[in-house]
Amino acid sequence: MIHVLAIITAKPGQREAMLEAVRANIPAVRAEDGCIEYGPAVDAEGLGSFQTKFGPDTFLVIEKWRDAEALKAHAAAPHMAAYAAKVKDLIAGRVIHVLAPAG
Repeated sequence: MIHVLAIITAKPGQREAMLEAVRANIPAVRAEDGCIEYGPAVDAEGLGSFQTKFGPDTFLVIEKWRDAEALKAHAAAPHMAAYAAKVKDLIAGRVIHVLAPAG
């Protein structure tokens, strides 16, 4: 299994617009062969000082894929190209961590 943490920072005030684009793309991504989990997440509130927040302009997309081939196919999918084109003027930065279980 492959885990992906995509840390996406929107331009100031544009996070919700980016999240709308992610949410619109979720059905197509979850229908992909090899997709186990795919969804956006934002900072939880009210957890106290032990939490390190990403901030108001950042969100994560937490993903799990069956294998590297499924992730590569996802990256090349037409709906991902359409999503990238839709958000290109809203995004300030993106960091993608691809991880394997340490088991």
